Amino acid sequence: MSAEASGPAAAEAPSLEAPKPSGLEPGSAAYGLKPLTPNSKYVKLNVGGSLHYTTLRTLTGQDTMLKAMFSGRAEVLTDAGGWVLIDRSGRHFGTILNYLRDGSVPLPESTRELGELLGEARYYLVQGLIEDCQLALQQKRENLSPLCLIPTVTSPREEQQLLASTSKPVVKLLHNRSNNKYSYTSTSDDNLLKNIELFDKLALRFHGRLLFLKDVLGDEICCWSFYGQGRKIAEVCCTSIVYATEKKQTKVEFPEARIFEETLNILIYETPRGPDPALLEATGGAAGGGGAGRGEDEENREHRVRRIHVRRHITHDERPHGQQIVFKD
Repeated sequence: MSAEASGPAAAEAPSLEAPKPSGLEPGSAAYGLKPLTPNSKYVKLNVGGSLHYTTLRTLTGQDTMLKAMFSGRAEVLTDAGGWVLIDRSGRHFGTILNYLRDGSVPLPESTRELGELLGEARYYLVQGLIEDCQLALQQKRENLSPLCLIPTVTSPREEQQLLASTSKPVVKLLHNRSNNKYSYTSTSDDNLLKNIELFDKLALRFHGRLLFLKDVLGDEICCWSFYGQGRKIAEVCCTSIVYATEKKQTKVEFPEARIFEETLNILIYETPRGPDPALLEATGGAAGGGGAGRGEDEENREHRVRRIHVRRHITHDERPHGQQIVFKD
């Protein structure tokens, strides 16, 4: 059976029908589009699976790689359906086309997407869009504020000034690896790094509620200090001296659970609290009529510091090889 139409319907068909473009099927979306002028000629683009329709005027209006492709200066790869194939991600190609049409586009808010668009603009050599993306990224970097600021203590006077200038509880890590006259045990370097990493994690988690300080000039090698309402509440010393094969070594521990505990304990000093009369009466405090010696006990308690020395009573070298000698205080 012939596929040609016959009868009156065929006689009424226009006699000046444009020839079908090569490779296009009658059912395709682009079939029947006739180029009236070179500037209005439509082009079908397949960019990484993303399909786009545009005109030669848009593609050749600016001096870009697309102009070189569609002005005959570069080879263009098409498939059987007449789609021009571009081996590139099509995620931002619509933005590229809109910039070529209008000369400007709204830029993404995300720094990541802005960087992706910059990469595509560089690939297609769209100079104006490259400059816009670079300017936007520069403004984002300049306006970027740090998540948290950690002062570094360089003197006891500076430490006192920092403690007096804040109403927040304070966590201070003193780490000074060079402050040692012995060699370190095999695990000391790793444990020192673990202490520093834990300090950074705690600073990111509690930076809005606690003030974190770093001290790199103190007398200890690795020591945590916890302050509340301007006075030291607790201290965790992570170093000890061990003996092995008749020589002394310095050992750095990582008491993670103890450090977490003291950090959470210091949060009770987050907001200044006045005396609770009901609590004092229930516990026999000032409201309960304590004796004259009670004031002295309270004063001593205020200046008491909870000091924790990790494994200070039993020290030894935990190296897998060699004779180990255990000393007790």
